[in-house]
Amino acid sequence: MNRIVELFQKQPERNLNVYFTAGFPNLADTRLILRVLQEAGADLVEIGMPYSDPVADGETIQDSNQQALAAGMSVKLLFEQLRGMRPAIKLPVLLMGYINPVMQFGIENFCKSCQEVGIDGLILPDMPFDVYVEDYKAIFDRYGLLNIFLITPQTSEARIRQIDERSDGFIYMVSSASVTGSQTGVTHDMEAYFARVNAMPLRNPRLIGFGIKDRATFNQACQHASGAIIGSAFIRVLAESQDLEKDITSFVQNIK
Repeated sequence: MNRIVELFQKQPERNLNVYFTAGFPNLADTRLILRVLQEAGADLVEIGMPYSDPVADGETIQDSNQQALAAGMSVKLLFEQLRGMRPAIKLPVLLMGYINPVMQFGIENFCKSCQEVGIDGLILPDMPFDVYVEDYKAIFDRYGLLNIFLITPQTSEARIRQIDERSDGFIYMVSSASVTGSQTGVTHDMEAYFARVNAMPLRNPRLIGFGIKDRATFNQACQHASGAIIGSAFIRVLAESQDLEKDITSFVQNIK
């Protein structure tokens, strides 16, 4: 069974997904951050594949992408860094990025490499749903990869139901139409959107992302979903840290 599916079956509530950019703050930090996040109590981890034009991300994550790219991070190097991480890393691990670097790597070669290192799922915000279903789903399925789709307050009910029917793992419920790191909390409009989605009801659990930064916003999100995704706030901790192990552990434990 895929580790993402298994996680939500065993633990349907209060799941913390932490995002970090591969190769940031230092090129060789990827495995260390992954290990410490697991030890600190994160439930799943989303590793960002640096890209020169991360359109869904705010300034904090954009800057981490640029720094990682300048240091030499690439998809090929990331796979090399992750090789051998299983079975020491037990929690689900996803790769998040944009379709262009994946296409350049080769879709099937990319999926095969994901399977070889133990990746459980992918988040590719700019991959059109219909293109995935028609052209790539069979390849993803062949290599045991779940493709996680994003929904926003503007996503139609029909499209949400299509996503729920044709994907597994969880649905990434974007809290607003802005970029990552730009929100300050859960607003009444967001709560109405969460309630509308929860009333549908859907087969897949949801994780709320964008604007989750501390225990208060994590707790708010958990009232409306199976957990939350934290990215920009964690990147800021990494950027300022003088002791990664200590600061990562403190950050996660202060959230949960």
